[in-house]
Amino acid sequence: MRPAIRWEGRGAWFAAPHQEYPPHRREHLPEWFRQHQYLPPWAQERALRNEPGFNRLSPQEQQRLIYRLRQLDTMPPGRRERMLQSMEAMEKLSPVQREQVRRAMQQVMQLPPNRRWMMHNAYRDLSHMPLRQRWQVLNSPQFQSQFSQWERELLSTLLSVQPYSPQPGPGPEYGPR
Repeated sequence: MRPAIRWEGRGAWFAAPHQEYPPHRREHLPEWFRQHQYLPPWAQERALRNEPGFNRLSPQEQQRLIYRLRQLDTMPPGRRERMLQSMEAMEKLSPVQREQVRRAMQQVMQLPPNRRWMMHNAYRDLSHMPLRQRWQVLNSPQFQSQFSQWERELLSTLLSVQPYSPQPGPGPEYGPR
């Protein structure tokens, strides 16, 4: 019996609801993608459609998963790996924590464009810092003057699932280096 693929972004299982798999046999999207990443996109999509339970998902959920697969395929390797690591980090969160992260993402998307841009840049810069430095920067006077307490809390929530991913090149505009 093949393991089910779990897509934690929405909590959907590719297996039929009546099929129970032991937790150690569950396969999640990042692992599945890594196993199938060397297939051409059309073959990946076919493999995804052939997974147990995929056809039992709603057409909208099937389309969303295929869209996510296509997104991963078009990303540069470094960005794709960061996305997969983020997805894995989300899986490790409790349902309450996942909901907090989803809410934070929605709240950031509702910000005015200039604030959303600033939050995006801050998130990007902070995600390239080691954890200790992230928290130092988030609490620095310069950062506090640029972002409200609420915005810093949103960033903190979003960063809770972002693994450290160093990036070569110039560093962020603020905080200790």
